[in-house]
Parts: sequence; structure tokens; C-alpha cells
Amino acid sequence: MNLLKQWFHSIDWNKFWNHIISVGIKIAILIVLYFILRVVGNKIIRSFFRKYRQQQAVSVGRADTLESLISNFYGYVLFFTFAILLLQNFMDVTAIIASAGVASLAIAFGAQGLVSDVVTGFFILLERQLDVGDTITIGLVNGTVEALGLRTTQVRDFDGTLHFIPNRQIMIVSNHSRGNMRVMVDIQISPTENPEKAMAIINEVCTKATKENKNIVEPPTVLGVQNIDATNMVIRVVGKAVNGEQYSVQRDLLKDIREALTENKIELPLSFVSTFGPNNN
Repeated sequence: MNLLKQWFHSIDWNKFWNHIISVGIKIAILIVLYFILRVVGNKIIRSFFRKYRQQQAVSVGRADTLESLISNFYGYVLFFTFAILLLQNFMDVTAIIASAGVASLAIAFGAQGLVSDVVTGFFILLERQLDVGDTITIGLVNGTVEALGLRTTQVRDFDGTLHFIPNRQIMIVSNHSRGNMRVMVDIQISPTENPEKAMAIINEVCTKATKENKNIVEPPTVLGVQNIDATNMVIRVVGKAVNGEQYSVQRDLLKDIREALTENKIELPLSFVSTFGPNNN
């Protein structure tokens, strides 16, 4: 107890509190400065890319991707810079870095995943595998790219779920937003009906749809009878639509074909089957 009292009385409390206040003020200034720079920096980045979209011949998706990446990179640099400045108020950061030795090696091994994320993200951007707004499939995840960073890629599923995918886990990417999309519709009619008559009616509908629907880029073609069984005769139609509009084109074709077949007394089963997929060309 005597030693503790001696130590307690030996402290220069004026100097101690002056140091505490000084450090507290520095930390407060750094925190305020950090938030100011983050807000101002993000505003400058958004303003730059707003002008960039207007002046340059670049897709909106690509501009959004670059904006997301630069904002992500700026955030990381700003955070680590201010983290080091804060630590310098309590310890000699330079000495710690210089004397890291074995510890730095251990950290390097532990950061392999982070390095892999960054390297993979860099090549994804360099090769333009993805852009913000693209509809993609990564493994079991299907959705729209919301953000693309150096470490993670954010994909919004069709049910609203937001997936955060580490870039190193992206092995195979299926991008459904590059090029026109194929529309393939299988129309089922009664097997007792005249297929030539039905195909002629369907062909008329496809010709009319090509003239009226601006989203059709390759006229739907009636390929012929795809399959016949005891209950159905399947007639296949294929065409190409503007990317992202294939669903609308499919629905319109189904509606118009059904109406035309019904008007011409072609007997239909209870269900229509249709499929659609990306243009592989």
C-alpha cells in the first residue's frame, strides 16, 4: 500500500490531465475530420461520375461499377489512414511496423484471403466480367449486381435478398446481360389438330408481333412440331429480344398466339409451356 501511495503521489496530475485533454481533442478532431472527408469525398466522386455519364460514351452500368469501386477504395484508404493516425496518439506505430518480424509474416498468412479477394476483384473489373445492374448467376445465387468492390460483390436476389460474395469465391460467372436474349416458346395444341394450319396461324401472329413490338430484335420463327404424344402436340417458336425484355416478349407472344388459335377453333390443352434463355452467339 505504501508503494501504491508513493506512486500515486508521484504523478504530476496537471501534466497528466493536460495530456488527456490534448489527446482527447486530437482524437475528436480526427473523428470529425474523418466524417467530413468521407462525406465530401463521396460527394466529389458522385459529382464526377454524374458528369462522366453525360460527357462520355459509356454505359450506365459501367459508370456505376467504376463509381462503386472508387468509392470502395476511397473508403478503405481513408479508414486505414485515420486508424494509423489515431494509434499514433497511444503508441509508436512506426516502431511497431519496423519491428514486426515474425508477426508480420503471420499477418501476411492470415491476410491471404483478403489479398485473394482484392486480386480477383481487380481482374473481374479489368476483364469487365460484371457491371452494376447486370443480371448474373454465381453458383447458386441469381440476381442483379448492386455493387462491385475490391473485396466483395453484392448481388440482389430476385426475392429481395442481398448476397455479399467474397471475390475469391467467384469461380464461374454467368452474365445474362450481355447481348440479346433468346425467347423460346413451346405451344401445346391437341394432337388431333392440323399442325400446318396451326403453324400458319402462329406464323401470322409472329409476323404481326415483329412489326408492332420494338423489343423484338430477331423475328420469332416457327420451327415446327417439336413433340407429339397422346395428349399434346408441341410447336416450337424461337426469336430474340432486347436484353431484359425477353419476359415481356414471351408473355405477349403467348397471349396473342392463344387468342389467335382460339379464334380459329384450334383445340388447346389446359396448359402452355414456354422457356427462354440467353443468346449464346
